Amino acid sequence: MTRQSPRILVFQHIACEHPGIFRDFLAEDGIEWMTVELDEGEPIPSFEHYDALWVMGGPMDTWQEDDNPWLVAEKAAIRDAVMDREMPYLGFCLGHQLLADALGGEVGPAGEPEIGILEVEVTDAGRASPFMTDLPERAACLQWHSAEVLREPPGASVLASSPACRVQAMSIAGRAFSIQYHVELTPTTVVEWGEIPEYRSALDSTLGPGALDRMIVDADTHMSAFNSASRQIYGNFMAANGLK
Repeated sequence: MTRQSPRILVFQHIACEHPGIFRDFLAEDGIEWMTVELDEGEPIPSFEHYDALWVMGGPMDTWQEDDNPWLVAEKAAIRDAVMDREMPYLGFCLGHQLLADALGGEVGPAGEPEIGILEVEVTDAGRASPFMTDLPERAACLQWHSAEVLREPPGASVLASSPACRVQAMSIAGRAFSIQYHVELTPTTVVEWGEIPEYRSALDSTLGPGALDRMIVDADTHMSAFNSASRQIYGNFMAANGLK
């Protein structure tokens, strides 16, 4: 049973991909959270003292285990958390792909990389899911990915899609929820991500010279909508899992 003040464990894969504006929501609710920086070699702690697992994005791909051997332990931990311990799970971008990979789905290079402010649409399953309650049926979201979930895990429901990526959001067993797109943004997010060589290379190759400056402006224009969606997703996730 969830204790009075839940504790959340956060897996990060690069320092600049943190929970973003979700940190404000956690602070407002007085919820304690702890980060494990896996790319820095920090060990995964026991799940015994945590009530939920959040997994953030990162520049590596799920299949790059030779370069990032800690991915093997991370996937095993995700399976343990979601399937064995039945912990609530929230994943963003790489965290979305890792959930699929760890639970028997398939992740691979995207047929069409999505980078920029692009639209996603809620599916019929999404409209029936508590995770998508009161979210717009179509919404502009920030995308920055060149890999995607090609096949969702057994038993997963696809909650949102886009023309280029069928699995934009999914849920598993009513407690795990993940999204390919980004809503956790703050005013400094795009600037910080633009300093990561892998992200900058993908951005320039997809959108051409000057793309970072344009994305900064576009993200700022949509920031209010991003923040509204993030607050709703946070509230939906916490309520659906009895964490608030």
